This record gives sequence, C-alpha cells and structure tokens, in this order.
Amino acid sequence: MEVIGRCLTAPDRSFFLFGPRGTGKSTWTRAAYKEALYIDLLAPEVFRAYSARPERLRHTVEGNSGRTAIIVDEVQKVPALLPVIHSLIEEKREVTFILTGSSARKLKRTGADLLAGRAVVRAMHPFMAAELSSRFDFARALKYGLLPVAWQSNDPADVLRAYVALYLREEVQMEGLVRNVGNFSRFLEAISFSHGGVLNLCNVARECEVERKVVEGYTCILEDLLLAFRLPVFTKRAKRAVSVHPKFYIFDAGVFRSLRPLGPLDRPQEIDGLALEGLVAQHLKAWNDYGGGRHKIFFWRTRSGVEVDFVVYGPENFSAVEVKNSDRVRDEDLRGLRAFLDDYPEAKALLLYRGRERLKRHGILCLPVEEFLKSLVPGELLTFKGQ
Repeated sequence: MEVIGRCLTAPDRSFFLFGPRGTGKSTWTRAAYKEALYIDLLAPEVFRAYSARPERLRHTVEGNSGRTAIIVDEVQKVPALLPVIHSLIEEKREVTFILTGSSARKLKRTGADLLAGRAVVRAMHPFMAAELSSRFDFARALKYGLLPVAWQSNDPADVLRAYVALYLREEVQMEGLVRNVGNFSRFLEAISFSHGGVLNLCNVARECEVERKVVEGYTCILEDLLLAFRLPVFTKRAKRAVSVHPKFYIFDAGVFRSLRPLGPLDRPQEIDGLALEGLVAQHLKAWNDYGGGRHKIFFWRTRSGVEVDFVVYGPENFSAVEVKNSDRVRDEDLRGLRAFLDDYPEAKALLLYRGRERLKRHGILCLPVEEFLKSLVPGELLTFKGQ
C-alpha cells in the first residue's frame, strides 16, 4: 500500500496520538520513526504480556538502550502502562514515547492523568485533499469519504460496511462501554439523522426508544472514540437571540453514509448535501488541529432560523463559511452570510458551492467547494484571493 504524506507534524517531545481506527496512525508512526521500538498492543500475545506485568515495559526499554523512540500502539488497551511510561519519561530524557490510541475514554475512566502534561496530545484525521494532492477525487470523497483504510481499498463500500461492526465488536462491546449493544446499534442509526444538523438529544432518544440520559452517554462515547464531534453556537457579542443546541457531525462523510439508513422517501440530493457539509467540516477540523489548534470552529444560528454552517474564529482569522449542494448561487443562498456580516462586519464571508466558477455576489466570494478543499493547508490562513 502506498504511503501518503500527512500534514501532521511530530512534536519534539513525547506525545499521545489519538484518532479513529483506520486513519493511518500506525502507518504514520512507522514512517516517521523508522528505527523506533514498536510495541503493538493489538497483538494478543503482546497484550497479554503487558497486561499481566506492566513493569515489563521498563525491562524492554532498558534492554533496547540504543533506541531513542518507543511506539506503544493502542495504549488504551493497557492503561496500567501509563505510570511506567511516566517514570521512564522522567528518567530517560533522550527517549521519545509515541503513544497511539483510538480512544482516551478508558484512560480517563481508570483515573489516568495522561502523564500529567509530560506528553502533549495530537490528533490524526482522515485524509485531507491537500495530502492526496493530484490523487484527490472529489466525487469519490463525497461518496466514500476520506478514511485511509477505505480510500486505499479496491472496495471502499465493503470496508465502510465492516467499519462500524469493527467498532461495535472491538471498541464498544469488548471494552464494556455499553450494557446493551442492541440499543447502541439503534442509537447509531438514529443519530446519523442528526449529522449536519442541530443536535436534539430528546428527539434521538425518542427515535431509538431509550432514555435521554442514556443517549447523552452514547453520544459522549462516540466523541471519546473520536467518531463524532459537536460544534457549539457562536455567541460572542451576540446582537440577537441564537440557538442553544450544538451542531453534530460524524467524523467522516463515508462513515456517515454507511450509518445513515436509506428509504424510498430519502432524496439522494439531501444525502449528498449532508455528506458535502460533513466533508467540509472534517477538513476544517483537521486544518485547525494540524495547524496547532489556534482557532475554534463554531456554527451560527438565530432563534428565527437564519444560519451559517461554520464560523472560524481565532487570533488570525474570523471567517463565516456557508456550504451549498448546488451548481449555481442564488440570492437566498447568501441570506445567512449577509445576516452574519450585518452583526459582524469585521468577518470575512465565503460561500462554497458545486459550480466551477469563482463569483462575487453582494460582496461575498462564492468559491467551488473542490477548489476550497484542495487549497486548505494546515498552518496557512483561511484567506482566498477576491475576499
């Protein structure tokens, strides 16, 4: 399998690298630290050895004194290793520990303090268009998402179908995160209808027939497993009443499609629109995380229903971004952005659409969404010629 360069920059100290299964954490760490000692806790015999005697890690490290990097893959499988690693980081300043995981939930549940700040935290996301460069295929990304394990497969649809089952079996059921896997399976289907929309937990609970507090717990599990995230409402200096509920996204457009059940009343354009918005959301999240997390990402929605999909706010950038699944721009498509600029004239506004031309309407730059995705590079500002 071809190794594709990622935008993630390795810190100059020990670090955690969290990301959902299949995002390429192991591939990246092996490529970035070719001479590292690699400990794979997904291997049954390795898991048993370190679960029985966590102090074995000290013996292993001391027996490999020439190694300056130690990779512990899926560290959440054996949280008892963290005190040993903490001690080793203090003693062996010349050694870098790279601790990968698909969830911090078990580490937090067992009282682990993530090494009390001795190791920084980084995140791995699905591919960005900028990482794929000339390999990026917008239509394929919209249909199958950008999860590396699916993108690099000859049958991405089959991989995506198996992906949720993998998580249910290995992360949820085996780790005992939920008592009733059947309820959780129904919840996954129900919450897929909230992707790209305002999250109302009462409605989700009613749909999957479980209590609201259980749905809140399930949603937190998805976030801890890095399978979903919420965007809060932008409220700074609000001049009008705004929504109180956050917006919800599944972390990858292809995984969203695999979760979302289809029926005769579902219009393909509606699903495409939600997948497109999710594709932009996952790019913005990766752009921000890989660029140092200097910005925060919100959405804006008034009580009267006027909305802007994304608000990027930080010391160097204040931008409002609207996404439309259309190949042409109508005046009504700009309604949310124009209302936002009325309240925040210092912001920059950008409308992304499925057309091929750059346009400027009412002072707002309208940009082809494919061009936007390809131009989004971590560490660079969210600015475009014509703004």
